[in-house]
Amino acid sequence: MDNPRVSIIIPAYNRYPLLTEAVESVRAQSFWDFELIVVDDGSDDETPRLRNDEDIRYLQIPHCGMPGAVRNRGVEAAQGEYIAFLDSDDLWLPEKLARQVPLLDAQPDVPLIHTREHWRRGAKTVSQKGQKHVREGNIFSDALWKCTIGPSTVLMRKAVFEELGGFDESLEVAEDYEFWLRVTSRYLVSYLDEALTVKRAGDWEQLSEKHGQIEGFRIEALFRLLEQDRLPRDCRHETRAMLQKKLRIWSAGAIKRGRDEDVRGFYDRLERLNRSGE
Repeated sequence: MDNPRVSIIIPAYNRYPLLTEAVESVRAQSFWDFELIVVDDGSDDETPRLRNDEDIRYLQIPHCGMPGAVRNRGVEAAQGEYIAFLDSDDLWLPEKLARQVPLLDAQPDVPLIHTREHWRRGAKTVSQKGQKHVREGNIFSDALWKCTIGPSTVLMRKAVFEELGGFDESLEVAEDYEFWLRVTSRYLVSYLDEALTVKRAGDWEQLSEKHGQIEGFRIEALFRLLEQDRLPRDCRHETRAMLQKKLRIWSAGAIKRGRDEDVRGFYDRLERLNRSGE
């Protein structure tokens, strides 16, 4: 398809049965002006079979295990004005793009629109009653505490993604948390309060569960945002305050788990930040 409105990017690694379900949820969309790009991170299962599907642009890269890098390769190949991400173990409802595209069209100063998620673990629905945070407009403060934007829910302007440099390719976990902070520190975002994405968890390996916790990765992300000058100046004080708060909480548990060296390393970096006047 020439010049599609939307480029959909699915990063994949050894999840062929789940991946095919994600692909089918894209094919079931009522909005059809899109291209579907599957970026295969060096799978050694049946995933390469998708190269034979005429409606899929299949890209295979050497395995890196870094979801940000895999998504970035997809964006580099994308031809659409808008980009959308779908994790290989998630699903879209048929009206997702049809509902999002006109809303983003109508808000030229907004970089992205995201949606509510339906959380499912196996056959069970996971309640979101406790999920109370700002989802629209200026959400930077709430996004500092946790990742408030699900990658599979997003429809985004490709030009803004490229302007901000894409995902940090060296973060194995929390690369989305870090990127959405760069976005929300500069832009207001839009939100569609409909569960148009199904976020699934089950007995397959997920990076957050592989490491047992993700807070240390979020702390690393905050350090990088400050150390590498990735945020506007008016957001840095709040970011450093959140970094200190998270570090206090995380370090207590890390010491109990015998990770004293990691704790010392983080506090050494914090001291350097404080000395630099950041």
